[in-house]
Amino acid sequence: MTSIKRLKIGYKRRLGRSQGQITSRHKGGGAKRLYRLVDFKRDKRGIGAKIEAVEYDPNRSASLARLLYADGERRYILLPAGVKVGDGLLAAENAPIKAGNALPLHKIPVGTEVHNVELMKGRGAQMVRTAGSAAVVSAREGGYVHLKMPSGEVRRILEDNWATVGRLSGEGRKLRKLGKAGLKRHLGVRPTVRGVAQHPGSHPHGGGEGRSGIGMSSPKTPWGKPTLGKKTRKRLHTGKYIVKGRNR
Repeated sequence: MTSIKRLKIGYKRRLGRSQGQITSRHKGGGAKRLYRLVDFKRDKRGIGAKIEAVEYDPNRSASLARLLYADGERRYILLPAGVKVGDGLLAAENAPIKAGNALPLHKIPVGTEVHNVELMKGRGAQMVRTAGSAAVVSAREGGYVHLKMPSGEVRRILEDNWATVGRLSGEGRKLRKLGKAGLKRHLGVRPTVRGVAQHPGSHPHGGGEGRSGIGMSSPKTPWGKPTLGKKTRKRLHTGKYIVKGRNR
């Protein structure tokens, strides 16, 4: 079990704070947890592995599959849908198109669902890592592969970047009912007070006689910035890789 323990480390969560100052409200507390070292790079190429166990990960929405490689090493990966304990997985250039196998994007047929997508070669998966999510390979063009993301956005990704075949497990995660406020606290979510219920000095929505509405043309944040419909996505240089915008 020593090798399995090495896949879990302790760490101090900042929980919405930077140098002790709150930078993201309503975060704090929560149950103590160990961080699981997940293999997002899938860089153990050409060596077969079997799923030894399926484990819960308190740090993310997706479950984990613990792989036992032919050389005895163990690693965690995000659990793909449709795989079970005992199934064999492979990360290789010519791996079969099967859920859980990792390949370069140019080796994956158009129309295939993928997850754990690399944005930069060798950096490891940075996109499509939420439980139940998948992107679809929709086209190929001049060294790029077009991926339709879970948001509906179509984005160009370099064809040499790696991805994992299939959809992530846990599609029913949004149907879970927490049932009590205490479970929110265990997750590290602190109470939220509506703006209209606050004092006018504390929130732009506050004040008024009795129960009153927002009382302004558009809702605002506690700092007076527009919200609820205001676009906040920054235009980055990577915007040139977006073929089609997100569904709204």
